Amino acid sequence: MFKKILIANRSEIAVRIIRACKELGIKSVAVYSQADENSLHVHMADEAICIGPAQSKDSYLNTQAIISAAEVTGADAIHPGYGFLAENAEFAEICKECNIQFIGPSAQVIRMMGDKARAKETMKKAGVPVVPGSDGIVDNVETGLKIARETGFPIIMKAVAGGGGKGMRLVREESEFENAFLMARAEAEASFNNKDLYIEKYIEKPRHIEIQVLGDNYGNILHFGERECSIQRRHQKLLEEAPSSFVSEKLRKKMGEVAIKGSKAVNYNSAGTIEFLMNKNHEFYFMEMNTRIQVEHPVSEIVNDFDLIKGQIKVAANEKLTLEQKDIKIKGHAIECRINAEDPSNNFIPSPGKLESLNFPGGPGIRIDSHIYQGYTVPPYYDSLLAKIIAYGATREEALIRMNRALDEFEVEGVKTTAPFHKFVINNDDFKNGNFDTHFLEEIGEIKLEDNSKS
Repeated sequence: MFKKILIANRSEIAVRIIRACKELGIKSVAVYSQADENSLHVHMADEAICIGPAQSKDSYLNTQAIISAAEVTGADAIHPGYGFLAENAEFAEICKECNIQFIGPSAQVIRMMGDKARAKETMKKAGVPVVPGSDGIVDNVETGLKIARETGFPIIMKAVAGGGGKGMRLVREESEFENAFLMARAEAEASFNNKDLYIEKYIEKPRHIEIQVLGDNYGNILHFGERECSIQRRHQKLLEEAPSSFVSEKLRKKMGEVAIKGSKAVNYNSAGTIEFLMNKNHEFYFMEMNTRIQVEHPVSEIVNDFDLIKGQIKVAANEKLTLEQKDIKIKGHAIECRINAEDPSNNFIPSPGKLESLNFPGGPGIRIDSHIYQGYTVPPYYDSLLAKIIAYGATREEALIRMNRALDEFEVEGVKTTAPFHKFVINNDDFKNGNFDTHFLEEIGEIKLEDNSKS
């Protein structure tokens, strides 16, 4: 087992990893930017090193500074969390060259799954269902238009190196194709320094269902059931739950087997997620693989009673998985609300500032993953996630009741938060009845909010 792990990240995920390290008896090293000097992860870690100015490119994306911090502190492993360098193949390679264990899959796997067209081709060869479309990169308008005609409109074009909805365009009619193609290429190049696109059949009103996997270095791969991630805004997840009310036990078994088949095709050996789009007929198609732990991992942990971060660290330390698939039994229901420092009544504009007062919810079935405290100043430089409220119940109905209570108890002064938005969503009849898809927010109509924050 590792003696000391450096966490190359910040905020709630850094706190989460530090807690796992403490339970495993591993020393932890926090790195922080000048803007994060008073962040909770800095105080909780055994050691902390400043790695640069506030801007991410000069600190949390500064590979040289992070490696230097690991070497100075004697860290024998680096956990990248999610975001920043978590899916950076070059960083994983540098760690290996410096004899520091990167807690994640190999650089080769990160690179393969990070290339969306290559990932789709790999999964297709492994027998994983994929959305009909191009077999690889589409180089020009003429080729793209031919593929779109063969696939049938509507189609969606996506950036090969994409994420977060960037370099993505929905095209419903042939007359819109050329302009959309050129705009998507330009956006992809500006966002990822890679203009390559691929084309897929557009799945109308899909559900976004993902399968959590964990693999070791001995060829063993487990799945921990599915998460429903269909409540999104501009392709960004806002609320997740496990299991999905749309997935039967039989379908869960099938999706899990497919996810394991896809993971084995790339010799996956860490925590990861295979994401699917599912249509109204319960047909599912591979979308992408995230080669890291995800923001929404707590809902899978709770219903499976399994610590995914500790599991991820153990397999990185070359430990063998001791569980078998038959040992994993989903129990109850968990829902996660991402509480961001944003104003949902003003187009979700960021709301940085000092937290003058703060009250976290508690009681039966409530878990809080967060890095904030009363007096903490939310910086304007990073993702605005403040906390994740996770509610657990024996049933989905009980989990929703507990989440309702938790959102009522959550109070903050100094910044606006998305808590009132979540309150609105979980009390919506369609959501409560499981009648929703990824277009839920576009079709919901007026959003009425009760403000629980003061700025």
